[in-house]
Amino acid sequence: MLQKIYLPTLIAIFLIIFAYLATMTYKFLNQSKYVYFPTEYIGFSPKDIGLRYEDIYFFASDGTRINGWYIPSGKEYTLLIFHGNGGNISDRIGLIKIFNKIGLSIFIIDYRGYGKSSGEPSEEGTYLDASGAWDYLVKKKKVNPKKIIVYGRSLGGPIAAKVAKESKPAALVLDSTFTSIKDIGAELYPYLPVNKFFKYDYNTINYLKHVNCPVMVIHSREDDYIPFEHGQKVYDSIQGRKELVVIKGSHNDNIFVSEDIYMEKIDSFLHFIDKASGKK
Repeated sequence: MLQKIYLPTLIAIFLIIFAYLATMTYKFLNQSKYVYFPTEYIGFSPKDIGLRYEDIYFFASDGTRINGWYIPSGKEYTLLIFHGNGGNISDRIGLIKIFNKIGLSIFIIDYRGYGKSSGEPSEEGTYLDASGAWDYLVKKKKVNPKKIIVYGRSLGGPIAAKVAKESKPAALVLDSTFTSIKDIGAELYPYLPVNKFFKYDYNTINYLKHVNCPVMVIHSREDDYIPFEHGQKVYDSIQGRKELVVIKGSHNDNIFVSEDIYMEKIDSFLHFIDKASGKK
């Protein structure tokens, strides 16, 4: 009698444990599929919104060929953009349009494996791509580092923070980003030992410890992917000059829902940077 009662229970426990281990193993072996969502097809270009641009290729330090767009404009500052984990630069035409309205020159790149950039994405690879983009602006385009604003959105946040840590730009803008990708993973999969086994880090807060330029943090209270608490923690971790801009909208549409706020706050941020640098 006891055997009949215990056997189904033991089988159920075994199946639950097996399913858990199978899920954990699959996610462990396919971690990159939960971080990077690149597409190759370039559906639009700045030309489609009436902007003159250069289609740029450069090499990261490991020899990977990286593609990007350089869009010149009237103001003296250049915005170096590191986008999020999905699509490619052609999905950021709306973003480019908004920043062009402010008058900023723009350099936006696709990480390896995205768009027309070669290779496969990885954490170290994205850092090398970002460093190569900085070097291209400074060495090839001869842009003064004090006139470069590094901008990172979502996954681009920790990438931008690392560039700011190493390169001393005029300012850093972190838009809709997270404290670390492990923190996001732990929140999405609380039943998995993410902090122990997840190989990706992208730790924005750690990089910010060594950033000395002014930092603007932008985040929506309605963000449905990266909770506002991440933006608040990122902001609170900054020791130097900083500004928090609270916007509206979901993770993917907040820049359009809050376009007027973006334009107003970033334009005023430029004046603040000028004043901080001693320019009248």
